Amino acid sequence: MYHEPVMLNEVLELVAQFPHAKILDGTLGLGGYSQAMLEKFPGSEVLGIDRDEQAINFSKERLKNYASRFSTCHKNFASLNEIPAIDSFDVYVFDLGVSNMQLTLPERGFSFQNEGPLDMRMNDQDSLTAAEVLSKTDERTLAKIFWDYGEERYSRQIASAIKRTKSPLRTTTDLVNLIRDTLPQPVQRKMGTHPARRVFQALRIYVNDETGELENLLRGLKQVAHGLIIFVSYHSIEDRLIKRAFREWQNEEMGRVLTRHPLIPSQDEVSKNYKARSAKLRAFCIN
Repeated sequence: MYHEPVMLNEVLELVAQFPHAKILDGTLGLGGYSQAMLEKFPGSEVLGIDRDEQAINFSKERLKNYASRFSTCHKNFASLNEIPAIDSFDVYVFDLGVSNMQLTLPERGFSFQNEGPLDMRMNDQDSLTAAEVLSKTDERTLAKIFWDYGEERYSRQIASAIKRTKSPLRTTTDLVNLIRDTLPQPVQRKMGTHPARRVFQALRIYVNDETGELENLLRGLKQVAHGLIIFVSYHSIEDRLIKRAFREWQNEEMGRVLTRHPLIPSQDEVSKNYKARSAKLRAFCIN
């Protein structure tokens, strides 16, 4: 479950403006950003939040040597008003990617490369699983999910195949096999990526309401935040929402956009960490 934080140097360069900051790591995951910030800025304090309790427990153990400056909170970042002293932070960092823990553990059902239950819940207390989405959602809505959140060109064909299947899809392998059987072989050979990647992405975003949660987070930040806000996103929908919010905040004279164009990872980073290939970093400083 090794985790390489994406665009870490760029994040640290921005946070360096606040070397004695109180920092909110809003997507704690396996603690990569938190550890780097605690090491780089000995005068800082970090609160890591995550809706995934497994991630919280893992990071608490990993960062136990920083217990005097590091604490955790099992919360969804969209519920900022539930986080203690939320208006006291100087820096807010959010990496919107899926953590390596979620991808690595087959029982979490996020990966199309490992067999596991079709789950995909970031918070296992939530009720809706990916399997339930596939079984309970009508064909037209399924196709829209695959297109809107995965930009899957064959969304309608895959949705139709799912609704025609006689046996419920219960595992990641069930879904992968159905997609492989649905898409013509020439199409699969030309894709240049795993044929199930876009459908799995779309399901994950839908199951966890990632777009809605991000919209709630941006509204919440507008009300309570001051100082530096950093987002690392991996999907065009997320990036558009962040870009639009930052532009509106600047027009309202709340502060200024620090990244006129999003920062992207270097070719060297992408070659070492393929997950970084689609990352975009945007930053804003609130007065």
